[in-house]
Amino acid sequence: MRKLVLALLVASCALSVASAKVTTDADPSAVFSSYRTYHWEMKPEGGSPLMQQRIVDGINARLQAKGWTLADKGDVALAAHVSSSQKQSLDTFYSGSAMGGWRWRGWGGMGTATTTVRTYDVGTLVVDMFDAKTQQAIWRGTASETLPSSPEKATKVLNKSLDKMFAKFPPGSAAQ
Repeated sequence: MRKLVLALLVASCALSVASAKVTTDADPSAVFSSYRTYHWEMKPEGGSPLMQQRIVDGINARLQAKGWTLADKGDVALAAHVSSSQKQSLDTFYSGSAMGGWRWRGWGGMGTATTTVRTYDVGTLVVDMFDAKTQQAIWRGTASETLPSSPEKATKVLNKSLDKMFAKFPPGSAAQ
């Protein structure tokens, strides 16, 4: 079951175009101006190899746009992880006569309430960076959202989420 969930996650990506929740955190003592190269210590696993490659390519493109270079043994080690979980929401709809519901003199008429349970998958992409020499964590970016229904939507969501995740990277720089 877990492999199926991961397959769905990577196949659909972990995010939604409109409202992906993206956060970043950095070690305030890390000197990002001293880092120029990076390497992949752990690429995302499971599910679609196409989506795995889109995640790696997307991160590579954003780091290279910031002046970093992919190297065999870079200054920074990257690890990316994907996960998913099921969530539920309750939607209640009320119907009945115009006289139903609470009135000044008490309850009037009988209305009905119908509640439906909606189950959906939420996925998360986590990107961690470590100083390769000290092996200390220096940066983390996360993006979470409802899984899109198609690979095309998932790719758009991934790109928008990575844009948001790396907008102010490296820490202390202005958005470019």
